Amino acid sequence: MADFDFDLFVIGAGSGGVRAARLAALSGAKVAVAEEHRVGGTCVIRGCVPKKFMVYASEFANQVKTAKGYGWAVEPPRFDWKAFLTAKDVEIARLSGIYVTNLRKAGAHLLHGKARVIDPHTVEVEPKEGSEDGGRYTAKRILIATGGRPTKPDFPGAELGVTSNEAFHLPELPKRILVVGGGYIAVEFAGIFNGLGVETTLCYRGSNVLRGFDDDIRSHLADELEKRGVKVILGCSHQSLEKTATGLVSKLNNDITLETDVVLFATGRAPYVEGLGLETVGVKLNERGAVAVDSYSKTNVDSIWAVGDVTDRINLTPVAIREGAAFAETEFFDRPTSFDHEAVASAVFSQPPVGVVGMTEAEARHAFGAVDIYQSAFRPMKVVFYGGQERSFMKLVVRQDDQRIVGVHVMSPDAPEIIQMAAIAVKMGVTKAQWDSTCAVHPTLAEELVTMREKYVQPGVGTVA
Repeated sequence: MADFDFDLFVIGAGSGGVRAARLAALSGAKVAVAEEHRVGGTCVIRGCVPKKFMVYASEFANQVKTAKGYGWAVEPPRFDWKAFLTAKDVEIARLSGIYVTNLRKAGAHLLHGKARVIDPHTVEVEPKEGSEDGGRYTAKRILIATGGRPTKPDFPGAELGVTSNEAFHLPELPKRILVVGGGYIAVEFAGIFNGLGVETTLCYRGSNVLRGFDDDIRSHLADELEKRGVKVILGCSHQSLEKTATGLVSKLNNDITLETDVVLFATGRAPYVEGLGLETVGVKLNERGAVAVDSYSKTNVDSIWAVGDVTDRINLTPVAIREGAAFAETEFFDRPTSFDHEAVASAVFSQPPVGVVGMTEAEARHAFGAVDIYQSAFRPMKVVFYGGQERSFMKLVVRQDDQRIVGVHVMSPDAPEIIQMAAIAVKMGVTKAQWDSTCAVHPTLAEELVTMREKYVQPGVGTVA
């Protein structure tokens, strides 16, 4: 058998790559990990984690209003953007350091540089400035875990806008911002900047935000965004973007012209495959430009695997982690494991947040024909007390023939926390009767989920497709 420098060479030190590398190293395998940026990947460095800190920061303005409604005398709040950025960067550096420490404790060898595949068993690393990690390394197995990168639309002046990567490091908090896009990144950043006191406009080319989510969630969230002060413009896209003495002027295709200080493009992400050399060894990409893999994350090249966003299956950090773990279990512990991508819960940290698991109503009707719908829209107890107008929304999608719950959709405070527990029941195949047999915890928001008894009949639709 051929001798290799490493049993496993991982390209990318994000969540999926790090999990796979650590587990493989703990098996006794010799493992190397190459990272061209910072250890931790998108989630830790420029994604989920810093975004959640920004969500927390932006929610305090609304909490001050709530406090006044509950009798607190509150001084006019003042937000210090630069102080927040400093604190955020310190915490991100700490978390990145933990990833580095954990890799080294497991016995993995960390290389700082950009790696590309030379042949099915050889990787070349171009070292970062100041690093001496360059060179060629051979490996029995190669794992691609490079994640994704934000994209920008193509029109005159688009280069003047920023993406989510730069949004975490704006030198000044803008007075006016235009967020372009309608996905989870767009609605999250719209809520963040609006909460921080920025005049915020959300522009999306589609008919409503959050394409792919349940239609009722989409419409309810759009209403709540506007209630909180975000101007939502749908069915529009850029014609041009120009820089003037006073700001950035966006000309949209519906005769609307907007001037803002920042234009943030949240118009999608693409698998990061550029410069990896995959074409030189014949690794197949799918129609979306992602690395094509089988249920065990293996590519068409026998020695190369891929996990996480670069495969564009379900682009969520916990999914990348589970895919990385399944790869390690299969290849280094002789326990063949494939991750089940069905009924994966997800959250949108919009304001209010959204939590979902399973099918939308439309998906269920197409798949099963007959479905029962249970839903409720209401003002939470906390909001009613001080006369607020924010509303929560909850919905269950039930397959009619066996009464199995196939979809749960929640838009409310703490929706991400609620959906995690709901996902367990849905994954186990819970029926509506079993769900209803659960005694409510009172007084809570979540009790609404287990007390909905009357089927919702939409005019002109009914309970069957």
